[in-house]
Amino acid sequence: MSAITMRELTKVYPGGVRALDALDLEIADGEFFALLGPSGCGKTTLLRTIAGLEVASAGSVRIGGRDVTNLPPGKRDVAMVFQDYALFPHMTVRDNIAYPLRIKKVDRRSRGSKAADTADELGLSGLLERRPGQLSGGQQQRVALARAMACHPQVFLLDEPLSNLDARLRLEARTFLKRLQRELGVTTVFVTHDQAEALALADRIAVMEGGRIRQVGTPTEVFRRPANTFVAGFIGSTPMNLIDARVHGDELAVAGARLPLPDGAPGQVSDGERLVYGIRPEYLDYSPTAVPGALTGEVVVVENLGSVSLVSLDVPGDHAGASDEAGAGDDSGAGRTSVQVVVPEGGEPEPGDTGWAVPRPGRSLLYRDGNLVTAAAGVPAPRADATVRS
Repeated sequence: MSAITMRELTKVYPGGVRALDALDLEIADGEFFALLGPSGCGKTTLLRTIAGLEVASAGSVRIGGRDVTNLPPGKRDVAMVFQDYALFPHMTVRDNIAYPLRIKKVDRRSRGSKAADTADELGLSGLLERRPGQLSGGQQQRVALARAMACHPQVFLLDEPLSNLDARLRLEARTFLKRLQRELGVTTVFVTHDQAEALALADRIAVMEGGRIRQVGTPTEVFRRPANTFVAGFIGSTPMNLIDARVHGDELAVAGARLPLPDGAPGQVSDGERLVYGIRPEYLDYSPTAVPGALTGEVVVVENLGSVSLVSLDVPGDHAGASDEAGAGDDSGAGRTSVQVVVPEGGEPEPGDTGWAVPRPGRSLLYRDGNLVTAAAGVPAPRADATVRS
């Protein structure tokens, strides 16, 4: 068993910088787990603390039921792949892969055989005598993975290993990495700032901000039902539309329109209450003609994304913003905000047109004080807190 358990894990740097703030987190045995967040949120510090490269200021780390909090990296039975791969330029591929076994005093013949077997699994057999400078970025990435695999660790720790690859190679490497992890069944912790990578690769995701975990859940959970406005604005190739709203009986006044309350909202909100209405661009349908219960505005930008286009409508009202934790605002239309809609190929409007964005039933959410207050019928609200057990 190689589950990872962290309790009250804290890291404070000199000067009082609090990189990790009393985190509680459990990663299951064999799970592919992503740490996701913007630069400076603490995700790499958390990964390095699990590895033993950073010493925790407080709290504990357990791997496979064993307390490793005070153990050096070499005693934790983990392998780390760094962003820059950290290959030895003077060594061949064979020697780079075998290096962890050499440190463990494995005899030359055994480590050479193991390096060759591992290289064969990753399609590197024909490159064993080359040096890193003679390899492509994708080949270097596979060598770094092979080196991590060679010593059969309990845990793989991956620190943005795909960020140095070009777009096409990154997609290929992503598919390869997910297949490899499934075949090996090794507990893997993957750090990334790219939400598309996290959504595509991970079994579960922890979204981090300011040394805290804002939500833990499956890719589907964090995409469809963000626990707070930070996650709503961060997750997704296009951020969730977040617009100030006010409750009027069994309806919402949003950007000059009257919309039905989202599923689960009746009984949880009060008449006249000011909230934030959230809906993803993917869950809005564009109409060139008037439709009841739709957000109306002028088309200001049309962005071609290939098979779809992203249309921005200028509608009445003020944009709540992912950082607006208060959820206050006025639905009087004094300001203007942009609502984005994903439109299928062939249905794109022209800038200057008037358009209507129609919310799909069951896809909208409401936020109070920055936190989710509505959920799909019969589904409990996601857990989100400064310390998260999941």
